[in-house]
Amino acid sequence: MSGIVKIEVITGMSKLTDLIQNLSKVGVRGATVMQVLGCGIEMGTPEYEVERNEVMELLPKQQINIVVEAEKVDKIVDIIKKELYTGHIGDGKIFIYDIDNVIRVRTGDEGVKAL
Repeated sequence: MSGIVKIEVITGMSKLTDLIQNLSKVGVRGATVMQVLGCGIEMGTPEYEVERNEVMELLPKQQINIVVEAEKVDKIVDIIKKELYTGHIGDGKIFIYDIDNVIRVRTGDEGVKAL
């Protein structure tokens, strides 16, 4: 076990700036953010609509990837949940993956040292 974890967040298009600022304050040194299209179980149905769509409607989302030391995961996930929570559809999902290894190409550093 490498002790390295990838946290992947998929959420709506707002709140990115505050989230990144607060993650920086707890030692997150890097993140990758991508604009993506997707929908969850609601199939893209806005919260105010009574009936669900029968066909998925892909909505603009952002995917944020962070790779950190395993011991930081709980604190980082708590910050993400706090920053993204509105209580409404679209707050997002957090996925957590174990990473076997990280290699910094420039130096050849591996594992936590490569972060």
